Amino acid sequence: MPKLARIALLVTFVAVPAVAETAVPDLRGTWTGDSESIVLGRGNDHHTGKGSAPRMSSAPFTLTIDQQDGRRFSGTFSSPRHSEKVIAVVSRSGPIYLIDDDGYSIGTMLAANRMELCYMKQSPNSRVASCTELIKR
Repeated sequence: MPKLARIALLVTFVAVPAVAETAVPDLRGTWTGDSESIVLGRGNDHHTGKGSAPRMSSAPFTLTIDQQDGRRFSGTFSSPRHSEKVIAVVSRSGPIYLIDDDGYSIGTMLAANRMELCYMKQSPNSRVASCTELIKR
């Protein structure tokens, strides 16, 4: 293999991982937004109710991120009905993985001051699927 081709190949392998990584912005602060949720059964502490039919629900949420170290962060996720501690990581490819007391969310940064978190919970008595667009205040 010619020397120039080997150099080009080496540069490609070194550059690709650097391009794949996403820079993590400073996420600390207060984020707010309203959820768009569907609930089956008992729900959770944020979305309660009864019944065997799925029901649409919405609630105002606040995510307060008080600690961040690179891709890792923690804080509090709250609605008027409930508050819980959360921990999260930001994947090198961009998605946010957040876990709370009884479920988890997968998130996406939409802009430097906007993120979407989509939450899922499954238990014997309830199911919740919810997405919330949060804006940093």
